[in-house]
Amino acid sequence: MDDLSDIREFYNAGWDAEDERLTRHQLEADLTWRYLDLYLPPQGRLLEVGFGTGSYTFALARRGYRMTSVDLAEEFAVRCKVRAESLGLADRTDFRTGDARTLEGVPRGGFDAVLLMGPLYHLVAETDRAMAVGSAFERLRPGGVVFSTMLSRFGIIGDLIRKNPAWIENQEEVRSMISNGYRPDDAPRGGFRGYFVRYEEVAPLHERAGFHTLNIAGVEPAIASDDESYNRLKGEQRELWRNLLFEISEEQSIVASSRHILYIGQKPAD
Repeated sequence: MDDLSDIREFYNAGWDAEDERLTRHQLEADLTWRYLDLYLPPQGRLLEVGFGTGSYTFALARRGYRMTSVDLAEEFAVRCKVRAESLGLADRTDFRTGDARTLEGVPRGGFDAVLLMGPLYHLVAETDRAMAVGSAFERLRPGGVVFSTMLSRFGIIGDLIRKNPAWIENQEEVRSMISNGYRPDDAPRGGFRGYFVRYEEVAPLHERAGFHTLNIAGVEPAIASDDESYNRLKGEQRELWRNLLFEISEEQSIVASSRHILYIGQKPAD
């Protein structure tokens, strides 16, 4: 297995940036919630792998779900436990540190849904991604649902040209990213080291683990990296745009142009 200590340290030092990430990326959050509302069971036990600063955790706990939440970063677990106490949600949340690939100590077969929304960003080796998806499959009860998010190989191009236009000058990295989905093997570790998928990889990765595919969507369809225009929308206008973007979010011709691709699958019933 790949050594993920650099990823752990990246997040241990990045609470503030992660805590306000979905404030910057509001369409991602809005459409993800639409799909959670559509496919989650009305109640039950949820396993969240890669909980970050608890943006989804606490909202789901308020709805009555029992949350078991695992993250690689010790700092996130410590801070989320404190936040859970302050919100009065400690009795519905269980924050742990752990590795998405093994989920050591997490019981098998007892969860109604798994949220795997983050770990697959950083598992560069295909065998590691398969392990993480397989571990999620094992933790679900028959009929349980998985929500996985991945970063799109071509959906991130808009962010790069806007935030880091000099990236294009490192042609070795550009070619490696386009061909392989990650930095060159000899690139120094540090920062956001990740894996970026092609659309056609998404369903097979999960189906090899045993999942039946229910849906694949882009949660930032048609806006490229222009979060600001969506974030400024208010009231009925925002709702109408959100409805339209949700309506087209499964259109295959644009899913891969979204930065985040959401996979929804089901473990077959016995």
